[in-house]
Amino acid sequence: MHVVATAGHVDHGKSTLVRALTGVDPDRLAEERRRRLTIELGYAWTRLPAVGDVAFVDVPGHERFVPTMLAGVGPVPAVLLVVAADDGWMPQTQEHVDALHGLNVRHGLLVVTRTDLADPSDTIEAARERLRSTSLAELHPVAVSCRTGDGLPALRAALARLVSELPAPAADQDVRMWVDRVFTVAGAGTVVTGTLPAGTVRVGDRLSTGSGEVVVRGLQTLGREVGAVSGVARTAVRLGGRADDGELRRGDVLLTPRRFVRTDLVDVRADRAVDLPRHAQLHIGAAAVGCRMRRLGDSETVRLQLDARLPLRIGDRFLLRDPGSRAVQGGTVLDPVPPPLGRRGAGAQRAAVLARSDGRPDAVDEVRRRRVVTRDLLTRIGVSLKDARGAARGSGTAGVLEADGWVMALDTVAAEHRRLLDVVTRHLDSRPLEPGPTVTEAGRLLDLPPAVVRDLLVQPPLEAVDGRVIVAGRERLPAPVRRAVGAVLAELADRPFQAPGAARLEELGLTAAALAAAHRAGALLRVADRVVLPVGADLQAVAILAGLPQPFTVSQASRALASSRRVVVPLLQWLDRAGHTRRLPDDRRQVRLPSSGTAHPSGADQSAGSSPRTYSA
Repeated sequence: MHVVATAGHVDHGKSTLVRALTGVDPDRLAEERRRRLTIELGYAWTRLPAVGDVAFVDVPGHERFVPTMLAGVGPVPAVLLVVAADDGWMPQTQEHVDALHGLNVRHGLLVVTRTDLADPSDTIEAARERLRSTSLAELHPVAVSCRTGDGLPALRAALARLVSELPAPAADQDVRMWVDRVFTVAGAGTVVTGTLPAGTVRVGDRLSTGSGEVVVRGLQTLGREVGAVSGVARTAVRLGGRADDGELRRGDVLLTPRRFVRTDLVDVRADRAVDLPRHAQLHIGAAAVGCRMRRLGDSETVRLQLDARLPLRIGDRFLLRDPGSRAVQGGTVLDPVPPPLGRRGAGAQRAAVLARSDGRPDAVDEVRRRRVVTRDLLTRIGVSLKDARGAARGSGTAGVLEADGWVMALDTVAAEHRRLLDVVTRHLDSRPLEPGPTVTEAGRLLDLPPAVVRDLLVQPPLEAVDGRVIVAGRERLPAPVRRAVGAVLAELADRPFQAPGAARLEELGLTAAALAAAHRAGALLRVADRVVLPVGADLQAVAILAGLPQPFTVSQASRALASSRRVVVPLLQWLDRAGHTRRLPDDRRQVRLPSSGTAHPSGADQSAGSSPRTYSA
């Protein structure tokens, strides 16, 4: 199906033209027929050879019904601009053209009517001159008389060419159908109508209305019951769920659930310098909401505070209208989820940031501007990551990386990596006996999600070890501690299990914090708070103890290891936790065989530290 709207001054024959093309009177209301004046949106359709069904949205031309007219043309891709030959270009014609130009409508026909009453040539020439500087400059003119039928065959042929050249929307796009009519059918419930611009709606689908979800109970298009309909199409949707609470009205919208973000704050670019009052009305789709405008610097970039939340995406076209002066101008949505403006001059800075944006979603630019953003939000505002993922530690080649649903531009990753390196270095410099910051702590300091820190920013020379970020190759112990550790290791060289006592450790300056740091650095094996051995002494002990008659006592282990109970008891407890030995009910132990799946001592109690991965002291 193809959908075309009418536009033009009141009483220039828009409804008569639709009736001549379709055989259907689009004026549904008795008052419309009595007054011979279109008040509400009218609908009719016909079938054209080779192109199929064409539906018409007939809009009112009277100045009092401009909001209704805008609700009809908002979602429609093409227009029949109607000008009467005997009346010529009129004020309402110009207002409709201003609106269509603001919405960037480019497809349509210039239809000059009542050619039986006047020569259309001057009207066509005058209309072409008026349209020259608008988006409708390329409209093909057709002259007709609906009373005599002259020109109607040529109009049908031109209409067929027009709709055959319209860009085809994607049937798999997200659904966003603006509601232009709501009514109740006895025994059927609530029915809404609108122009579906893209996507597909099926019976049984669940759609979001903003206040909840509704179920599609039935679909009609062109008066026929169907199981599914794809845009562009005039559609009537019979709804279930929360649709019967009376809340739906013109301007509401049916959406694919969880695929849009509703916003009441949006940054836009007007087509020209804003000359509307601070309070205006925004028209998009079939919706009309009040808004307050704030210029961002000396430019056409404006922040709008809307009176109601709307599902907007980057690139959406809209109209700003002054209800008092009837001035109207178009604009483009640049950012439906803008950051707050704080300090003085923030507006001008924001305008400078948006200066490169042309309303066409650019994934890399949008991600870079937001520093870090979720994939879900990008989807909701109309940004696709296809062809924009970076190759390094991600997929794709064009400039962004993703970690656990968070997305960041490649150059931002490089900058944030440098910041992380500085954070870790300063942490280690200020607290030399402590490990590097945890991934979570680093994320808090950088105001970034931990997944981004862990998966994107921890790159050489940084490493993540046991949940902490360290600098690879950096001396992990201060020089005095390294010298003291060296002295302990020298004393243990020939007697690895005769650990120095607390007095000797204190004499060497090895505090509890220093011993913990030495253990983390892989310089010593700390099996208890004040009991330290050479790295590897635990495995050496297992080999010695395996030679004893099994099971063995603590005294037998002490003699075999040439050590004291002060050292052997915590060492055996360490080996128990690591799975190298097994303690029996009578307090004897036996060495577990390697084939039983023994573990490294890293499973030990964290109060004593775990067996280190590397030794870089």
